[in-house]
Amino acid sequence: MIRVSEFVLPGHPDKFCDAVADAVIGEVLKIDADGYGQVEVSTWSDRIFMTGGVCTRRPIPVNFAQLAVATGIAIGYTGGNHIDARRYRVTDTVCRVIDDPTKWTAKVNDQAICIGWAGYDAKVDWLPIEHWLAREFRDALYASCQSGPLKGQGPDGKLIVRVREEDSRWTLEHALVTLQQRPETPFLDLCGAIAETLCAAYRRIQSTDPRWCAPWNDVELMLNPNGPLLNGGSDGDNGQTGRKLVMDYYGPRVPIGGGALFGKDPTHIDRVGARLARSLALDEVRRGTEECLVRLTYAPGVSDPIDICKDITRTTKHLDRSRIARVA
Repeated sequence: MIRVSEFVLPGHPDKFCDAVADAVIGEVLKIDADGYGQVEVSTWSDRIFMTGGVCTRRPIPVNFAQLAVATGIAIGYTGGNHIDARRYRVTDTVCRVIDDPTKWTAKVNDQAICIGWAGYDAKVDWLPIEHWLAREFRDALYASCQSGPLKGQGPDGKLIVRVREEDSRWTLEHALVTLQQRPETPFLDLCGAIAETLCAAYRRIQSTDPRWCAPWNDVELMLNPNGPLLNGGSDGDNGQTGRKLVMDYYGPRVPIGGGALFGKDPTHIDRVGARLARSLALDEVRRGTEECLVRLTYAPGVSDPIDICKDITRTTKHLDRSRIARVA
C-alpha cells in the first residue's frame, strides 16, 4: 500500500496565520480562564488582516497588531529574510467584548462533526505512519533552520513523503522538499544541507524503529524542484487561518470532519470534540485494537453528542453513550 502525506513549516503563510490567531487566544486566556474567542487571520505580501471576536471579563492590554508582528519575528520573519515582520501593516478589526464569557464557553455553542483516529503504536504517536514521518521531517527541517546546517534558511517550506507499507515493513520511497532560502546562499549548498538534515532525522528514526527498512541511499529526493525559493512567506503566497485542516488532523488517509483547531478558545466544541474523539480512539487502540476512528456529532445547546459512532478495523458499531462525559 502506498501512503503519502504532507506538512508545511511554521513560516508557511497559512501556519503563520494559525500561530497569530492562537497567540490572540493565548492572551484572552491570560486575562480570563473562561475567555471566549474566534479569531481569523489572513495575510498577503506586507499586509495582515485580523477579524473575529473575543470576550473577557477584563480588557486585554495587549495590542493585537504588535502581537502579530512578534509572532512573525519568533517564527523567523526577521531582518535579512524576504519577509521582515516589522514591516507588516496590520488591520485589526477583532471585536473586543467586556462581559461574562461563560454565556458562550460554558456550553456547546456550535454544531460540529468531530473525528478522532488512532492506530499503530506509541513509536509513531498512534498516527498514520506517513503523517508521523512527514511531521518528524518538518520538525527536523525547522530545527535545522534555527540552529543546524540550514541555520538562517526558511522559515517557509513544505514537504511530501511517499511510503510503501507492507505488513510491518515501511519503505520510504520518496521525499519532496521545497524550502525558502536566503539570496546569498548557493543553491547547491542549500540542497546539500536539506539532504543532510533529512538523512540525520531518518537514521535517528531507523535506530529506534526497524520497521523503517529502506536504506537512506535508496530514497528518491526531490529538493526545490522549481529552483531557488527566495520570496517565501506571505510575499510568495497568501495565508489564511484554518486552511491546513488535513495536516492539522491525520493526513489524507483519515477523514477530518469539520472544524478548525486554531483561533478558537479551548472550550469551543471543535477543539473539545476533537480531543475527546482522539482520546476515545486511543483508548481502543491501547487495549489492542489495530486502528479506531471515532465520530462525534454535536448540536448547539446540547451537551451530549447527538450521534456517536466508532469504526474499529473496518467494522462499524455504535458506542455506549454512558461512556461519553458531557462537555459542559
